[in-house]
Amino acid sequence: MSDTAPTAPTADVVTATPANGNTRDMPASSPPAKLMQRNRAWQGPDAKARLRILRGAKSIAIVGASPNPARSSFFVATYLQASTPYRVHYVNPRATEILGEPVYPDLASLPEVPDIVDVFRRPSDLRSVMDDALAVGAKTVWAQLGVWNEEAAVYGESKGLTVVMDRCIKIEHARFHGGLHLLGFDTGQITARKTIR
Repeated sequence: MSDTAPTAPTADVVTATPANGNTRDMPASSPPAKLMQRNRAWQGPDAKARLRILRGAKSIAIVGASPNPARSSFFVATYLQASTPYRVHYVNPRATEILGEPVYPDLASLPEVPDIVDVFRRPSDLRSVMDDALAVGAKTVWAQLGVWNEEAAVYGESKGLTVVMDRCIKIEHARFHGGLHLLGFDTGQITARKTIR
């Protein structure tokens, strides 16, 4: 028997309670942990609601934007800047320019209140980003793929925010406009089908 007290789970560890009732910690990236994520209790906006969010938005602030072309936030920023009518703002206290545009240290420094705050941060940072979004008057917080924090989502909704989590805004926008397969890959098809605008 150990004299040390059990440690609290970190962001990279989840506590699992399988059907046999034996609670244990496991890596968040493990297959069982990923399987458990499919049974999440919180439900965000459905596809029609997400489409309404994207249709109603004029500006997007990317929190955690990176000037590194290898990062997913850069890929999403490139798409939003080149393929959508949105005014895109970048938030990162350690960068000065992304895709030829200025980078702001925080949401409060932006030249306008963004309609959507797109989050590329750790799940544990989501609540503080929601507080920042609320402070500037933003209405929607959209957390990118892999960013899931149910407690933060419930908190944000209780304060009046619309919350989307674990969804790529680029994939969602392109899919709704006919450019991508459901999984986010280019369909490679040219069609005469009218797309949703």
